[in-house]
Amino acid sequence: MTRGRNAGVTLLELLLAVSLLSLLSTGMLMALHVGVNAMQKSNTRLMDNRRMAGTQRILEQEIAGFIPVLAQCLAEGDRPRVSMPFFQGELQSMRFVSSFSLGEGWRGYPQVLEFQVIRGEAGEGVRLVVNERLYTGPRGAGDACLGYTRDDQLGLMVPLFRPIAVGPRSFVLADRLAFCRFSFREVLPVPDRERWTTRWIAPKWPSAIRMDMAPLDPGAGRLQPLSLIAPVHVNTAPGGLGAR
Repeated sequence: MTRGRNAGVTLLELLLAVSLLSLLSTGMLMALHVGVNAMQKSNTRLMDNRRMAGTQRILEQEIAGFIPVLAQCLAEGDRPRVSMPFFQGELQSMRFVSSFSLGEGWRGYPQVLEFQVIRGEAGEGVRLVVNERLYTGPRGAGDACLGYTRDDQLGLMVPLFRPIAVGPRSFVLADRLAFCRFSFREVLPVPDRERWTTRWIAPKWPSAIRMDMAPLDPGAGRLQPLSLIAPVHVNTAPGGLGAR
């Protein structure tokens, strides 16, 4: 039996079938690509939110473990060491002693914590890092401070500290931030009661620490700018001379 003259598939039909299959495959790949990108963005937002919330908890615990200590600061030449409350508070730098550390939690020895805001990688925003070193006593803490110096603009003697060095052993608490700032609350007599300052120069410890930070790329589904106010639970004056 011979086959009919019109049996088989024409070249035009084959080209149409291949074209339709190509379009269908392209559409499926595009839909898969969009779905994967959406999932990656969602995971990134979730991780950023968790990281920011974790940073907030860590900062709260570090400040909750605040220990008021006096430091025997280094002095020039043969002059004796200068005793002062150990606390450095500036707009983007902070130092104090805490019973909480990232490495050992609440179980370890007191640590000298050094917070510093630095530029992020490739110049993208800023990051907050912290150094931890074992607190060995007033003389050990005093290696970070140089006593008092006179500020001609304020007309006052203000504490002087060594710059905070950031290195490979520094912990990154928060990254890709638009800004990160510290401020400190001082209790004043009535009627003023209190004030906030970005440079701590009083010869005592602050009553609270405030941290303001915001992500570099805010948007829907991300944490908005964060303001954390943590009280400093200190009820003795420097040297144990009574309540603050």
